[in-house]
Amino acid sequence: MVKAIHTNDAPQAIGPYSQAIDLGDLVFVSGQIPINPQTGEVVEGIEAQTKQVMQNLQAILSTADLSFSDVAKFTIYITNMDDFAKINEVYATFLQEPYPARACVEVSRLTKGVSIEMDVIAKRK
Repeated sequence: MVKAIHTNDAPQAIGPYSQAIDLGDLVFVSGQIPINPQTGEVVEGIEAQTKQVMQNLQAILSTADLSFSDVAKFTIYITNMDDFAKINEVYATFLQEPYPARACVEVSRLTKGVSIEMDVIAKRK
């Protein structure tokens, strides 16, 4: 059974999609951008944007009774590969070994002009 996950602690969907979909064993979290859910504003700077995206993902995972330790795969979309090292620094502060699988791709543009977007796939134990 498909179940939508929703929390006010992460930005609301800006289109016809759910923040996450729970399929029982697997949870697919939609791409999160660096919007502060309290203000609705995009945060500035790649480190702050990365942190906000991770916090948004964490809030959605928490609503599904999961954490980053349950994440099997991250996909990271960035508009400037020169930011890769800064992103990794912030990203690493949220995770512990064994680290999830990950892809990171540079894209030409992201919605609302942000510099980073991430989505995750998590598995229940």
